[in-house]
This record gives sequence, structure tokens and C-alpha cells, in this order.
Amino acid sequence: MHADTTRDRVLSLIVSAGPITAASLADELTLTPAGVRRHLSMLLDDGLIVDHEQPGPAVRGRGRPARSFVATSEGQQSLTSDSSSVAVDAVRFMRDHGDLDAFVESKASQLEADIAPEIPDNASLPERVAIVSEALGIKGYAASVRPGPGGYTLQLCQGHCPVQEIATEAPEWCEAETRAISRLLDVHVQRLSTLAGGAHVCTTTIPVAPAAPKEG
Repeated sequence: MHADTTRDRVLSLIVSAGPITAASLADELTLTPAGVRRHLSMLLDDGLIVDHEQPGPAVRGRGRPARSFVATSEGQQSLTSDSSSVAVDAVRFMRDHGDLDAFVESKASQLEADIAPEIPDNASLPERVAIVSEALGIKGYAASVRPGPGGYTLQLCQGHCPVQEIATEAPEWCEAETRAISRLLDVHVQRLSTLAGGAHVCTTTIPVAPAAPKEG
């Protein structure tokens, strides 16, 4: 476990400070040169970092520049995944200690508070839906709007969820988000599917017109 933690520290410093040399890594992290080289070798083999020839005057023998390293996109994503794992652990901790509901509601309320000022008081429901969709898109939800079957509903679709791992662990997150959307639109909405639940898209159905009465 210690090696994995040290490897993450090495990768994190390369992401934030790269291009960076092995010597600088050893100094910053208080590691031995041999220890740094071992972690660099593993990170290189895994494609998380690559060599970077640092411009400037030679800093070691025979005119060769010091070897330095930068993170690849895979390396950056690896750290993001680690952060998501920590967030999921935090959600589990809050559930065990009785604080999860309050946290989820506070995040949903914050989402609502961020979007509400963008909606004019006199906006029609379709206009409200469009504004909410655009605001969610800016927040990374890849949102779009499409007509529902029969023309009596709109479907607010989210093709990406920046908190999907957390929502998978805590379905309460999706429920609180749905309530926030309902308050923003001032109409009852229904969440039909979620990415966290295994669907390919989150779909929220919004009624925009009463259903036609059945004849007979």
C-alpha cells in the first residue's frame, strides 16, 4: 500500500509541476534517487508519463540535458479516478454516520441556487427547460432536450454525469437532483432512467401539455 501511495505522490507532482526531473522529484518528495527511479519506471511502463527533453543549457555531464517527465492524458485521468474513489469513500462514511442526506440535499440546493437566477420570472415552461438544459451542460452534464412521445412531454436528457460514481453509490443524489429540477421548472417531473442506474443516459420527463381525453 505504501508503494501505491508513493507512486500517486510522484504522479501527482509530475502532473502539477512537469516537466520535472527525477532529482527534483526526489528532493520535493524526500525520496531516494533509487526509489524515484523505480516509480518512474512503473509509470512509464503503464503509459502514465513520458519523457520530455527540457530546453535550456545542459545540466549534466557530456552536454546532455537532464531527463525530465510530463504526465500523459491517461496519467491525468488516473488521478481523477483516484479522486472519485476518495469521494465515494467519503459518501460511504457519511452514510454510516448519518450525514449523507443533509450533504446530498445541500448539493442539490446549491445546483438549484446556481441555475435559478438564469430563469426569468415570465419564462414559459419550454424556455425554462432550455435554460436548465444549457446550465446543466455548462456544469458538465452534456444535457439536451427532445420531445417526448405524443408531444405532451419534453425529455431532459443528460448524456454524461460528472458525479456518476458518487450517484451510483448514493442513489439519493439522483433523487435530490430530480427534485431540484422540478423546483426550477415549477412542475412535477419524473426521472425515467439514470446513468448511475446503468442506463446509457439520464432521462427526466417533463409534462408540457395535458393529455388528450380519450373518446368514448
